[in-house]
Amino acid sequence: MAFAAILGTMATPTPLSRLFTVVLAGVLAGLVLAVVALPGNLLLGLAAQSALGNYASLPDALRTPATPQRSYLYANDGKTLLTTFYDINRTDVALAEIAPVMRQAIVAIEDRRFYDHGGVDLRGMLRALVTNVTEGGTEQGGSTLTMQYVRNVLKTDPSRTAEERAAATEQTVVRKIQEIRYANALEQRLGKDEILNRYLNIAYFGSGAYGIAAASQRYFSKTPAELTLAESALLAGLVQSPEAYSPIDGDAEAALARRGHVLDAMAETGAVTAEQAAQAKAEELTLDPSEQANGCAASDDGSDGWGFFCDYLRRWWVDQPEFGDTVDEREQALRRGGYTVVTTLDPQIQATAQQQATEVYGYDNPRALPIAAVEPGTGRVLAMAVNRHYSLDANPDGQVNYPNTVNPLISGGGGVAGYQAGSTFKLFTMLAALESGRPLATGFDAPSRLPTRYAADGDSSCGGRWCPANANPDWMDGYRMMWDGFGRSVNTYFVWLAEQVGPEKVVEMAQRLGITFRASSDANFAADDAANWGAFTLGVAATTPLDLANAYATVAAEGTYCAPVPVVSVTAPDGERLPVGDPSCRQVLDADVARAATDAARCPVGQQSAFGQCNGGTATSVNRILDGRPVAGKTGSSDQAATESFVGFTPQVAVAGIAANPDDPTDSVGAAVQARVIDAVARIIDTAVDGEPEQDFAAPSRELVGTPRRPVERDPFDDRRPAGEDLLSDLRRWFQNRG
Repeated sequence: MAFAAILGTMATPTPLSRLFTVVLAGVLAGLVLAVVALPGNLLLGLAAQSALGNYASLPDALRTPATPQRSYLYANDGKTLLTTFYDINRTDVALAEIAPVMRQAIVAIEDRRFYDHGGVDLRGMLRALVTNVTEGGTEQGGSTLTMQYVRNVLKTDPSRTAEERAAATEQTVVRKIQEIRYANALEQRLGKDEILNRYLNIAYFGSGAYGIAAASQRYFSKTPAELTLAESALLAGLVQSPEAYSPIDGDAEAALARRGHVLDAMAETGAVTAEQAAQAKAEELTLDPSEQANGCAASDDGSDGWGFFCDYLRRWWVDQPEFGDTVDEREQALRRGGYTVVTTLDPQIQATAQQQATEVYGYDNPRALPIAAVEPGTGRVLAMAVNRHYSLDANPDGQVNYPNTVNPLISGGGGVAGYQAGSTFKLFTMLAALESGRPLATGFDAPSRLPTRYAADGDSSCGGRWCPANANPDWMDGYRMMWDGFGRSVNTYFVWLAEQVGPEKVVEMAQRLGITFRASSDANFAADDAANWGAFTLGVAATTPLDLANAYATVAAEGTYCAPVPVVSVTAPDGERLPVGDPSCRQVLDADVARAATDAARCPVGQQSAFGQCNGGTATSVNRILDGRPVAGKTGSSDQAATESFVGFTPQVAVAGIAANPDDPTDSVGAAVQARVIDAVARIIDTAVDGEPEQDFAAPSRELVGTPRRPVERDPFDDRRPAGEDLLSDLRRWFQNRG
């Protein structure tokens, strides 16, 4: 803006102020004319000695731009865009990635002498000054692209206070002189192309788009390199008055008129011919606008269901000190830092998980099936799905978490403690027993009900003592070892085994494998009375699919626990990879103990242990779905079938699903849904291992196997099985075993 225009905004005009303005304008005009008349070399010499500015004295933001940029989240293929985060919608691109006609258009309309002046166009300033004084308006400005760049940086610099940012656009002579000084200093150090590139990456083009990359995407859904002459002229014309000229939010006719003005300017500068300009003017306005997704709610379109994973990543992000000293600084880093984040989410596994979750229960069902998939040996979270929309949209009256919610139903936290996972917790008892030196062949004649030493009353008590029962006595009672005790899910066997080991060791084992007690009652029991928590082995503590999947992944990885992690890499705009996202793993179990537990976990899914001791399972359909591929796992039913769970794993993936009502724990999902949960988890595993080499589990040592009391005995016609038993697969395996 010219000096006369600046002075004109300083106060309400009076005869005296108008006289002062004219006099001062005349003095400034004389100074400008005198400077313009100087020989070029002399002018440069004076500029260097006039202390207009030097590079070292510039604000940090001008020397090293810290302009806010959008962060991108990709799936683990590095190509599938999940969503973006931004406060200001902009992304830097190199000058070579911007169409030449776009560069020419912005120079022609905003600063046609850009490549000739030293940051301050004295002739242009004089022309604007004379025009505005003589015509009594502010129709022409004298700011160069370099001066505009300075202004844009200072008004968006995140390191400056709000007052300092506001001062960058004040209409004062002091501010204008400072702008001139800074522009002069920049021109002494930076090349013209660098300044032009910086300008194009920060200029506001209207409709929420900052920088040419965001503008190209917002108006035309293309990259800056793909812009045509007509499109470039349109965008260049927006800079003068972005909101007024915006063809989306403003006046489309005004935008076209402005486009014509830019094309005329390009023809005048020789950037294009008059014929090319005329052809571009004749083109109809053709927009292909696109909204840029912002945040986790924007990442869930109802089919891919990425929102819950995105939210898990965001929660993880704000815990990482590498992104700032405070939670607020880390949030700002995600929204303004311009990071490229390659996440651990596998699009194919996620799609299958979402499909399976919604096939069991629809989006409008109060019951839910949250599912998580984790990679053993790395902790990378491959999928997080649930039959809910990750959305802030309101729900019908009385519906808390369906069909819309942003609560972490899969990972827990934020008030979500989780759900009982039933007999899946028997794994922790088995591990504690194996670690204490008890082999897989440890036998016990399991009764229908087992009186224990723990005080209790009500239906579950026998003479004032807790007295758990087997769900299916005819199929579960009798002499059991860890193999068939686990395969048939015999409650009294595992309650007895936990008593032998000590419940506190079982609780500690679960915590060692990553089970977090988010419910205060569970946390208090674990901390103060774990030695008397006999029911813990039956899965009475609340957990989440993510914790459960990762605990089983630890066994799959032969005792290596890896903290769950949602990112593969985080790269800053300058290409530097941040030291976050690498697997954080440690050995928490002896490998032989983990192998022994896995050998027993082959039994529930209808496969055979390395020592032929499996003789019954609660999820034998898994073997059929995976076509005999090595797999292990465990079902779980909480009291009165309030929840139904299944965890399955191979050496490559562990998947857990828990059917529950997140809003009403008293709403029993019923035993009938267990078969569907088993089927859902198995099909997700099948997707995860599709095309991967088949890997078998290593057999445990003889020391942890022990001496079984009997060889494997199995009646293939035994139909006394709970839901989920696959008789046909049993028959096929029986005939195969007999040649």
